[in-house]
Amino acid sequence: MRRRTLLTAIAGGVAGVGAGVGAGTGHALAAPVRAAASSNSARRILHVRPGDSVQAAVDAVDGPGRTIVVHPGTYREVINVPVDKRELTLRGATRDPRDAVIVFDHANGTPKPDGTTYGTAGSATFTSAAPGLTVRDLTIANDWLRADHPEITGTQAVAACTYGDRTRFENVRLLAHQDTLFVDTSALDVFDRQYFHRCYIEGDVDFVFGRATAVFEECHFHTLQREVTFTPKGMVFAPSTARANPHGILAVRSRITSGAEDAAYKLARPWVPSYETTAWPSLVVRDTRIGPGIDAVAPYTNMRDAYPWQSMRFHEYRNTGPGSTITVAENRPQLTRTEARLHTPEAYLGDWRP
Repeated sequence: MRRRTLLTAIAGGVAGVGAGVGAGTGHALAAPVRAAASSNSARRILHVRPGDSVQAAVDAVDGPGRTIVVHPGTYREVINVPVDKRELTLRGATRDPRDAVIVFDHANGTPKPDGTTYGTAGSATFTSAAPGLTVRDLTIANDWLRADHPEITGTQAVAACTYGDRTRFENVRLLAHQDTLFVDTSALDVFDRQYFHRCYIEGDVDFVFGRATAVFEECHFHTLQREVTFTPKGMVFAPSTARANPHGILAVRSRITSGAEDAAYKLARPWVPSYETTAWPSLVVRDTRIGPGIDAVAPYTNMRDAYPWQSMRFHEYRNTGPGSTITVAENRPQLTRTEARLHTPEAYLGDWRP
């Protein structure tokens, strides 16, 4: 089964190396949640073990500043962290994110029991609206596969959809194909901040996308092989930053690798959603090693002809690697040293120091 491919790779792969994503079905059992004994509060730390439900632990959180510890195992369920679960920490029991895996397999076009479909955001394995959320030392995956569902045309299948301010992911593996990570905001007039540190993110089409102020520091982005003859096979980033927001997606001191042939992928394309046609996508990739899988000659492309990438806020600075070579200057807008000072994690995150 394809599902076994993912679970085997998660259990036995090497951290930071792309694992194959397979498909599967099933639901986790909503077993009781175990609370850690504590002199302060018996429910300040909740432990989840195989046979338990991570969602049940989230539901049991009774105040800010709580921690849920997920012990090694595979938890096949959908997780939703509501806005009232403030300052929650969700972490693996070990420092190896391969040990604790949260996975499910909804896609945009997957039929719901009422006959409608989940949509892109609704396909997410993990969704959080809670401010101050910390997720660390976990794998979050969506193992839905196009090949197993040729009847479904809505092929976006999100691993994580995050739209709470001060969201932090540390040492987390995010695995899917199309639209792996949706960095969204809680409202169109709000610019929620999100920080990803030493995370591994893999996918194929627009697999890091959204309108949040999102900083990726020392992260590893990996493009997957696709069994298609056309190029580009996909894009890494698809920002949809609000025009009023000076800070969109920033990738700094990271690396981009690929499981596909050289130049098969674009670095980015702009996303101007139908619900916010005034969006002015912003992306800065700096001090990052870009492998040969990215098309160095033409690293950007359009999503719609009405919104050409050249009119967007796309810039690079001091990148290295074969995918960063500047062959046609106008195809790779570069920041000056002075401009680069405005595009740092500190500038993007403001008064928040995760």
